[in-house]
Amino acid sequence: MILELPIIKQLKDELQKVERELRVDVPKELQKAAAHGDLRENAEYEAAKHRQSFLQARCAHLTTRINTLSSLKLENIPRDAVGFGSRIHLEDQGTGEEVVFELVTPEEVDPRNGKISVSSPIGRALLNKAVGDEVKIELPSGNKEYAVNEIYTLHDLFFRRPDK
Repeated sequence: MILELPIIKQLKDELQKVERELRVDVPKELQKAAAHGDLRENAEYEAAKHRQSFLQARCAHLTTRINTLSSLKLENIPRDAVGFGSRIHLEDQGTGEEVVFELVTPEEVDPRNGKISVSSPIGRALLNKAVGDEVKIELPSGNKEYAVNEIYTLHDLFFRRPDK
């Protein structure tokens, strides 16, 4: 089963806006700037060309991200261990406090709400951990040790298993 992640729609919406700007707005800016004459010393024209290059690169990046995320298959994500999309309840071994993280795409990162990138140092340290495992995480403030207390995987979150 291929996942239909909400972030894919957001990326497609952004891609549409960027493509429109590239097709409609930038050509108008280039044409307006070119009307000023000599292009060799035309700052307005140079700015429009830089904008065009940036938007082309952004389109390529968004297309790659959409294709990558669209090809994620649920069967490739672990059921009983931390993987992409998992919500993980950890216990700080030093303080006993509970910390909850959700592993998300880089586009969805929101540290204030516990959403961390699966490719971040914390995300990578948590990958493939199971309930009962201990994990050491290197943070700028020093090393932290956590115990994995609960894991809700994409399987649980998508299919709302009654035991979770």
